[in-house]
Amino acid sequence: MAWKSDANRWGAGARTLHWLMAVLIICLGAVGLYMADLPNSPQKIKIYALHKSIGLTVLALLVLRVAWRMADRRPDEVPMPHWQALAARATHLFLYVLMLVLPLSGWMYNSASGYPLQWFGLFNLPSLTGGADASLKGVAHAVHEYGFYLLALLLAAHVGGALKHHFVDRDDTLVRMLGLLRRRGTPPISDEPATAAPVPPAAPVVPPPATVTSQENPNP
Repeated sequence: MAWKSDANRWGAGARTLHWLMAVLIICLGAVGLYMADLPNSPQKIKIYALHKSIGLTVLALLVLRVAWRMADRRPDEVPMPHWQALAARATHLFLYVLMLVLPLSGWMYNSASGYPLQWFGLFNLPSLTGGADASLKGVAHAVHEYGFYLLALLLAAHVGGALKHHFVDRDDTLVRMLGLLRRRGTPPISDEPATAAPVPPAAPVVPPPATVTSQENPNP
């Protein structure tokens, strides 16, 4: 198992970070939606603490993932129209930005609320605001909430694009992130209209040689 990526697929390091972060982000979203309407209770406090710890884990994994990407190579791009390549890059960029913004806004919201922040009860993290701050609390909460909805939309577009490449385009976009073998070669796709291949001129038709027949002279 190769940890580094090659020209055809992502390495085990990139794949592990990708899928681990994907699972944790989905769990964060589910827990966040569940805990929002819970009544105040010790159970709610425990769920909030779990949500915060997982969010900090995603933030740490993001830093590790960016460092890994800088040291690792990127597989060759799958042939696709230029506009699709630009859309994919923009989606990935905004996903990385939101994966940074959401944990930091949650951290700031917790700090502006005046609550301590622990990572799975093992150690405390410093406050980003130096104490309670009502104005920053409202801003951080809005960024955290609406950033989550935007992240959900981008993740849906990301997953939809991967499935489209797999089932419609039938290329290697998804399988190389799964670490599977290549499906098959895919001819390059271009935005330019296809042109027919030149047809070689037809060979000239050569008539068969004339058959010489002898005629008998009727007169002796």
